[in-house]
Amino acid sequence: EDIVIVAALRTAIGTFNGGLSALHAHKLGAAVIKELVQRSGIDGADVSEVILGQILTAAAGPNPARQAAIGAG
Repeated sequence: EDIVIVAALRTAIGTFNGGLSALHAHKLGAAVIKELVQRSGIDGADVSEVILGQILTAAAGPNPARQAAIGAG
């Protein structure tokens, strides 16, 4: 099977205890994944792996990228 990178997208840059601080990382990641799937026009069912970067992973739970992918549908 071919491996392809379809698109890339980032979230807004937040500040410590700012407007995004109450949002869990995997929820924010899910919103980004949903937007990428919509922009690219691919079928979300065709996505088999998601790689996310996260600066502060403490208390994010196990595998935030997987949690975000599941949350995105």
